[in-house]
Amino acid sequence: MSGSTFGTIFRITTWGESHGPAVGVVIDGCLPGMPLAEADVQKELDRRRPGQSDISTPRKEADVVAILSGVFEGKTTGTPISMIVRNRNVDSSPYKELRHTPRPGHADYPYEIKYGIRDYRGGGRASARETVGRVAAGAVARKILAGHGIDVVAHVIELGGIRARGCEIAPPGISDVSVVSNMSEMKARIEESPIRCADPDAGAAMLELVRSAREDGDSIGGIVEIIATGIPAGIGEPVFDKLDADLAKALMGIGAVKGVEIGAGFRCARMRGSEMNDAFRISDSNGTVMPETNHAGGILGGLATGAPIVCRIAVKPTPSIAMPQKTVDLRTMSEAEITIKGRHDPTIPPRMVPVAEAMVAIVLTDHLLRDCSTKTYIPER
Repeated sequence: MSGSTFGTIFRITTWGESHGPAVGVVIDGCLPGMPLAEADVQKELDRRRPGQSDISTPRKEADVVAILSGVFEGKTTGTPISMIVRNRNVDSSPYKELRHTPRPGHADYPYEIKYGIRDYRGGGRASARETVGRVAAGAVARKILAGHGIDVVAHVIELGGIRARGCEIAPPGISDVSVVSNMSEMKARIEESPIRCADPDAGAAMLELVRSAREDGDSIGGIVEIIATGIPAGIGEPVFDKLDADLAKALMGIGAVKGVEIGAGFRCARMRGSEMNDAFRISDSNGTVMPETNHAGGILGGLATGAPIVCRIAVKPTPSIAMPQKTVDLRTMSEAEITIKGRHDPTIPPRMVPVAEAMVAIVLTDHLLRDCSTKTYIPER
């Protein structure tokens, strides 16, 4: 199977299946000499792991990470970093009766057609459990970015049609660059919410809606926004490797994501140039050039402008629902009806937050390293 590797200089390859022995990731391209411990990775995996609230899957996984290579005496060596997370709380029995009846909304059918064989237990390679490797790699990327003053935060801005305040017209970072000036305060509000919504009132309403959907045997989707700050102007590549193009690929590559926006996104189709263009000014604090607004989402021509990078992803409802659904039996090629059992999240966006942050961090780290390798040579005098 191809397609499990992402990145140019900072490259990651995830591996493993949902109900296999383990899942993990191999990272290549991390510079030597950076302090790295399992605790650095564990804190991010703890944010992603299942069973954190009553709106999460009841599957209990500690998701304890072990670093197998690439770190010696507490520092990276520059060689590939391999990390493993064992699958402990596995129950494959509900999936046996579904192995010949592809689940609507899942990748069962196209996997069967492409490969002629698939691990049907929990979705196998197509399971959301694959994101363990992404989050582990993202933890390493975030540590690299932190050394350059770059931070990434994501939050749920919409769930089941309920929208967080301040996001009705122009989500944070779009109409006012200063709105994301206090990232630490924003992070605290997000992590206090089981929905991971920075607006407590909207978060409470979202929580009730999720519980109602679960009682109905149904699920709901939503929108996650990701904001990155501290990116120097000029980071990125033009033409085919645009920074926003790589971000779109990284985010669309997460399971359940069906749409990606950068900056004003689809709203720009209804704007005039006089509205969309971000005027430049000289910053009073340090004399650097900055856009007054940020409809471009921090990127122009595939290169960072120095303003916060703002992305949004549309996340579909969890396809595993308890309601009866129509499908086909691939053995008899006849129509069938199934009811999915097992342990599933009634909504995906809250647990998508650390995954989306990780993918944005991986892209930014890759482009930061690419930028360092393409600087103009200045001869010594």
